[in-house]
Amino acid sequence: MDLQAFIITFREALEALLIVGVIVAYLTKMNHAHWNKWVWFGAFLALVSSFGAAFLFQVVLTGYEMMGSQNYLRFSIMLASCALLTHMILFMAKQNAAFQERVEAKVGAILTAGSIANLIVHSYLVVLREGVETVFFFAAISGGDIQKALTSWGALLGLIAAGVLAWYFFRGARRISLSAFFRATTVLLVLIAAGLLVQGIGVMQDMKLIGSLYRTPGGEIGEIYNITWLMPEHPQDEIHYIRDTGEKPLISGQVGIFFKAFLGYTQAPSLEEFAAYWLYLLTMYVLLTRRPKEAGRLAEPTEAARPVAQAVVGRTTAASTATSTSQKAAASATAAQDNPRASAWS
Repeated sequence: MDLQAFIITFREALEALLIVGVIVAYLTKMNHAHWNKWVWFGAFLALVSSFGAAFLFQVVLTGYEMMGSQNYLRFSIMLASCALLTHMILFMAKQNAAFQERVEAKVGAILTAGSIANLIVHSYLVVLREGVETVFFFAAISGGDIQKALTSWGALLGLIAAGVLAWYFFRGARRISLSAFFRATTVLLVLIAAGLLVQGIGVMQDMKLIGSLYRTPGGEIGEIYNITWLMPEHPQDEIHYIRDTGEKPLISGQVGIFFKAFLGYTQAPSLEEFAAYWLYLLTMYVLLTRRPKEAGRLAEPTEAARPVAQAVVGRTTAASTATSTSQKAAASATAAQDNPRASAWS
């Protein structure tokens, strides 16, 4: 959970800090640095509101647990978090070099209106969105114990790392490729989202809310494979495996529980869990790589089409040359008619 908390906090905090940093830098450039304090004030209010949202969310989760309905809320949060993570990943993938210009345009409109309240609200909403998303993701990765995720070293280190990176970026002390960081964290977030999806499906199958297309002769949900011998998903499963076979698995269950918490690893997946995991990864790969490939195909003709393109270019060039020659000849004839003396001398 600590690594998940680090990645989520790092990504969400970095996005919020970059947007706030762009606003502050733009205000300073436009000689309105005296408004920067209101930007930070709005960000501070959003941070307080995020902690308030975490508290209220924890109260709701505790109430469901007391009513014995925590499993229903558990898989609901997992599936909702998967959907929210997917939306965030695809949204950020669409951002381009014009991102800073769009933020500055919004701030410019606020400056034109001359409203401090609008500036506070804008910075407040920007940071609040990231804060609420973080709380929601923490609820999913911690099984409902948001306080545990908030106080983990992963969340603290993620916040510190985001602050340091944002500071270096705006100070310009070093050349930092933010796109490389976002690409790396995007891959990890996709894996986390896939894991949440699989865990949600697993919980629903355990609760008999959904069935399976593949069942054992006894009617139980079947396993398409079982690799407990390689890496159990929990230390307890490792103990059972040693008891039943007298052998130790190749990789400890302590490692397995880490991969289960981080990536949704399961030692014996059902058909639906296996299919959902790989279909999700394939779908995200297509969505995240489709546009660059299409742009590449449009920008450069294929090998088969290149001779045709060259022929068309050649014909176009020849036609242009012929047209230019004809125009020059016509111009010379006209000049000769208008000035016979010049024509005779030539």
